[in-house]
Amino acid sequence: MSMLLALALLVPLASSIIQPGAKLEKLRDGFAFTEGPATDREGNVYFTDQPNDRIWKWTTDGKFTAWMHPCGRSNGMFFDPHGNLIACADENNQLWSIAPDQKVTVLVKDFEGKLLNGPNDAWVRPDGGIYFTDPLYEREYWKRSPESQQTGHHLYFLSADRKTLKTVDSEFNKPNGLIGASNGKTLYVADIGANITYRYQIEANGSLVDKHLFCHLGSDGMTLDSEGDVYLTGHGITVFNPAGEQIEHIDVPETWTGNITFAGKDRHLLFVTASHCVYGLRMRVKGAH
Repeated sequence: MSMLLALALLVPLASSIIQPGAKLEKLRDGFAFTEGPATDREGNVYFTDQPNDRIWKWTTDGKFTAWMHPCGRSNGMFFDPHGNLIACADENNQLWSIAPDQKVTVLVKDFEGKLLNGPNDAWVRPDGGIYFTDPLYEREYWKRSPESQQTGHHLYFLSADRKTLKTVDSEFNKPNGLIGASNGKTLYVADIGANITYRYQIEANGSLVDKHLFCHLGSDGMTLDSEGDVYLTGHGITVFNPAGEQIEHIDVPETWTGNITFAGKDRHLLFVTASHCVYGLRMRVKGAH
């Protein structure tokens, strides 16, 4: 036996990130277009049916309730450290904080005197600072002139004290999904228009450094697992390890897969928002957040 073969036999094969025997399960259908799933401390998921202007809640015992209507046509969402739901409220191009009692605080309504294009996805770092993408997708319900909106597609940072809003990257075709590491040190941002995803290192003041290409695939929504793998959505779910190598593709029987999060009391359920339906898949790994 050669030394290389002997070494190969000693190295165990990488186990799948999916729980053995698990299959993608439809949890509910009948929505117009689902998006923005966010998991609370108990493992429940809040997600949007944006065309119907509703936020739905899925509980860990499998029940669904229409939690908030209207909801500013919210899109991407993420919970802050205080249990408030940070929402990209697309109706009036704002960033909202929604308290557990549904009281709304408008965090951002414009930038440098002009409307935002339409906040799309958000991630909240551990200290409460917020990164959000602002691509332009024209909406039929908007009543505004092109001159009133931003001239580019940017990535923004809002400080934890809510006093500073700044552009942290403007070099995008069309930014969309984003997610950060639970330690607050790394950020992934997808340029869906260019079909690529970048990785950054996060500075304490919110600035981003060491931008480099992570993978040649864009994404609508994103999440991370406990092993540092990055999950991208669009035509199903494609998973990359921390080195940017594809390790899995999960087919979803819908025209578009908008977003994902890890859910459930143990965070081992991959909760998928995909067009008219939401799905669940039991995973060997659990969510990073």
